[in-house]
Amino acid sequence: MMPKKPNQPELPDVPRRLRLGAELDVIAEQLRSLARAQDQLHDLYEAVIGREVDLSVVLHLIVDTAMELVGARYGALGVLDEHGRYLDRFIPVGLSEQERADLAGVEFPHGRGLLGHLITHPGPLRVDDISAHADSAGFPPGHPPMRTLLGATISTRGKIYGDLYVAERRDGQPFDVHDEALIVALAGAAGLAIDDARLYEQTRFDAEHFQRLLLPRLPDLRPFSAAATYRPAATPGHIGGDWYDALLVPDHACAAVIGDVVGHDLQAAAAMAQIRNMLRALLYDQRTSPSAVLAHLDRALAAITDEPVTTACLARIEPAQPGAWTLRWSTAGHPPPLLLTPDHRASYLHADPDLPLGVDTAQPRNDHTHPMPASSTVILFTDGLVEHPAHAIDTGLARLADLATEHAALPLQDLVQALADHHPSDGHDDMAILALRTPGT
Repeated sequence: MMPKKPNQPELPDVPRRLRLGAELDVIAEQLRSLARAQDQLHDLYEAVIGREVDLSVVLHLIVDTAMELVGARYGALGVLDEHGRYLDRFIPVGLSEQERADLAGVEFPHGRGLLGHLITHPGPLRVDDISAHADSAGFPPGHPPMRTLLGATISTRGKIYGDLYVAERRDGQPFDVHDEALIVALAGAAGLAIDDARLYEQTRFDAEHFQRLLLPRLPDLRPFSAAATYRPAATPGHIGGDWYDALLVPDHACAAVIGDVVGHDLQAAAAMAQIRNMLRALLYDQRTSPSAVLAHLDRALAAITDEPVTTACLARIEPAQPGAWTLRWSTAGHPPPLLLTPDHRASYLHADPDLPLGVDTAQPRNDHTHPMPASSTVILFTDGLVEHPAHAIDTGLARLADLATEHAALPLQDLVQALADHHPSDGHDDMAILALRTPGT
């Protein structure tokens, strides 16, 4: 070998550099994959803890994430019914349109076979040959072939909610221990989401039930027709101060009131019940105008309570002449009444509102009047029906008037339900609606 000259440059090791470049490309792609996985997990975390996301969307996202992270072709998640007897919800992901068509008419699994094994034997399950497993129940006709499966039990605080599984890695390899750790973690996220959703529904049910116990059942108000409804806020545990009442008074008028005590807790609900009972006694005992009754109520609240701030609209439907009536009302910082005429035209009875109750008993209160023909309807409501953080309240009021016009031909109770079902608010606050209709000619 010829000796190297002192200043002769070394030739680059091209193959080595090519190998190094390829290895760096692989590492870079792995880092990008990790970054994508981190983004996916972050999005999943936000969905699991976010109350505004529907449970079905969250569970579908969990299956999508599981399939992406382990490179699976198929995935599914099953949720047991509340008694843990069978899967009453099943979310399959990865089926092609043709595979879905092949399974048309086939019932989704109810928790037998390997899916049942995950329920009766809580924990992860890695299977390299599904058909060889002792608990395998086979597949229904039209089901795509599957050989490998990785599943995990969905549970939280010892309660089993269902199972999550993936099948058939795209690279043809069996699932490994790293895949198993990911699926177990995602099954845990699913358990938290299901547990939170069921707790949310139970809390909402309890709050609504408690609120309804405080609200009256409307009495027989003949010759008037009446209907009312209450809807709780979407926030779990939110107990509002919305209320309504109606009764016939001795001077042959019909009194109706709707109100909203500031606050969303037990104290607001207790104050609401106290105010409603005090007002009912005043309405029956005092044959005076709505403004006078509200002023008396305001003074009584200031004297014997902690003066809860309350908005209210108190109205009387009074006989004017045969076949005609007069609506007399007074508002305490409350939205105006909505009048629906017999020819299905809706309009607000706008008037300058007085101060809410519990603010200043020295301020005067005013009455307003408007004729009510036969078969006309007055609708009283709380602001939870029309408020939306993204819109001005006038937008919600206009939408409510349009809804009333659209559904004006319905029976009164159906009209009230339609307004509650299609309300323009975002559901952040509870809402109450009270409607009264004068008799026809």
